[in-house]
Amino acid sequence: MFGRIAYGATAALTVAVVVAELLHAPTLLIFAATALALVGLAWVLGQATESLGHHSGPRIGGILNATFGNAAELIITIFALSAGLTTVVKASIIGSIIGNVLLVLGASLLVGGLKNGVQSFSADIAGINASMLAIVAAALSLPTIFAATNPGSGPTTLSIEVAVVMFVLYILYLIYILRSPGGGAQSEGHAPFGRTASLVLLFVATAAVAYVSEAFVGAIEPLTEEYGISELFVGVIIVPIVGNIAEHVVGVQIAYKNNMDFSMGISLGSSIQVALLVTPILVFLGPFLGSPLRLIFTPLELGALGAAVVVTGFVALDGKSNWLEGAMLCGVYVIAALAFFFSP
Repeated sequence: MFGRIAYGATAALTVAVVVAELLHAPTLLIFAATALALVGLAWVLGQATESLGHHSGPRIGGILNATFGNAAELIITIFALSAGLTTVVKASIIGSIIGNVLLVLGASLLVGGLKNGVQSFSADIAGINASMLAIVAAALSLPTIFAATNPGSGPTTLSIEVAVVMFVLYILYLIYILRSPGGGAQSEGHAPFGRTASLVLLFVATAAVAYVSEAFVGAIEPLTEEYGISELFVGVIIVPIVGNIAEHVVGVQIAYKNNMDFSMGISLGSSIQVALLVTPILVFLGPFLGSPLRLIFTPLELGALGAAVVVTGFVALDGKSNWLEGAMLCGVYVIAALAFFFSP
């Protein structure tokens, strides 16, 4: 029943976006409609990917989920990059990372802890994910430090070279995770669609996400000008939530069911995927789209990233979690969101 309602609502919202575009509706209305439609389409994309994974076996299914896990956000940021909104794109990279490790993981620990008390998870896998996040923080910080200490020394070239290293690390990380026990495990239940239907739904959802993403990105600049909203806030908070909210809800639900390994895999794994896969793709595509993406971030962005990595590392140390740790992670996220909201 819920699935039918969700599919129907997503289709209706997508049609509403088309109508709003044709009628040149107010910017705020277009932005809201596209954001809600993207939330639904991201969920549909996830359903299609999961269904196809059921038909492909656990290993291929794991690769499919890793590849399409952030497809909606990748498409949004590609359109934003082609529109020259590099500030929004870079902010969305940071926002996705801190959103997953602070908000999603925090909400998962909070809800799961209130329901089940102290929960346990694999400290080894969590430690690897935390270590990888520390490497991500270093990779995203060093080009900024280099640009600040060596002005005019070719930061674009350095960004491309760093992106290559990050991409190689992601491939190695993916191989390790998929070869580890349970690394390619599928979710429970049966595939809701056949193989052909899953493929068709995947392509249709991807095409719809592309169309709606273009309208969503087109409304960002007028929105920031009309309402005085910071591009940093839009990129760090709004874009990641719109692109990943369906996956976020799943992570919290799984923690509620006391499966913390799976839940932490969703939150931490998604952060690593954004940093090591989505970011290099955007850097590689930048010159072809006429908007080279330099990995140079503001002190506020790097400060939020560093805080998220440090706090997450402490949470992952002992292999146990409780609701208070979840509340602390959410609290740090709220503080970061307020800082970006009031940034000029």
